[in-house]
Amino acid sequence: MAVTKNAATFESTSRTAQAGPDLKLHFHEAGSQNDHDGEPVVMLHGGGPGASAWSNFGRNLEVFAEHHRTLLVDQPGFGHSDKPEITSQFFTFSADALVGLLDSLGIERVHLVGNSLGGGTAVRFALRHPDRAGRLVLMAPGGLGVNVFAPDPTEGIKRLYAFAAPPGPSKEKLGDFLKTLVYDQSLVTDELIEERYRVAADPESLRAMASMGKSFTSPETFEEGMLWREAYKLRQRVLLVWGREDRVNPLDGALLALKLIPRAQLHVFGRCGHWAQLEKFAEFNRLTLEFLRSA
Repeated sequence: MAVTKNAATFESTSRTAQAGPDLKLHFHEAGSQNDHDGEPVVMLHGGGPGASAWSNFGRNLEVFAEHHRTLLVDQPGFGHSDKPEITSQFFTFSADALVGLLDSLGIERVHLVGNSLGGGTAVRFALRHPDRAGRLVLMAPGGLGVNVFAPDPTEGIKRLYAFAAPPGPSKEKLGDFLKTLVYDQSLVTDELIEERYRVAADPESLRAMASMGKSFTSPETFEEGMLWREAYKLRQRVLLVWGREDRVNPLDGALLALKLIPRAQLHVFGRCGHWAQLEKFAEFNRLTLEFLRSA
């Protein structure tokens, strides 16, 4: 049963459900659908060492639960979800796992809010299951942006690759990566680095990250991750959200998506990096909630 906004702590909102015969996903849930109009909202976190639904959207949950039944989902291989071998392109694997979770919970249709890696999963979900996807809020989404001016790989992606590279993970390398995610460097605290490192350096997490990464480079699967080639098929209303100072998926990556997606609009936050939901907390919440309920 969903909980109210007054109990939106990690422990009180924590849930686990089957998402397939051999897959369980962990998620956080708050807000009762009986109290609100419209579809529930699913929030999908970004990637990177130690990432989880709570680390990306935990602060936002209470706000969104005032208006929607809201689920923050740990994607396969992340957080407290199972860490299986990724047997297809990750966006596809995760999108199909989300369908399984929604079926298990008896939820037919949802709005999707996806950050980075989670944005890619949201797009693949909408392409594979268009009748089950409402509106999309895509925050510098993976697979959809094509850098017109910025070099590839970007600074943030280089730091991501470096984390697990020889001689192995370290807190220093994790801190270097996290600092590319934000404009306001004070957000990368010693406590944040310590918290994420405990998860990221776990052998099971490292294996899961390697399996996910392989799906983006394997000749058999990598083309399925090039979501920009299918963006014209999206019929949902789409809000693209970007930080002007994003060093992971730079702003110029929004241009092709904005041109190709028939019902897209773009909002850019100045003095903001890859974590708009945290760096522009109040503005992001207001913008997204207005978009989800607008006519």
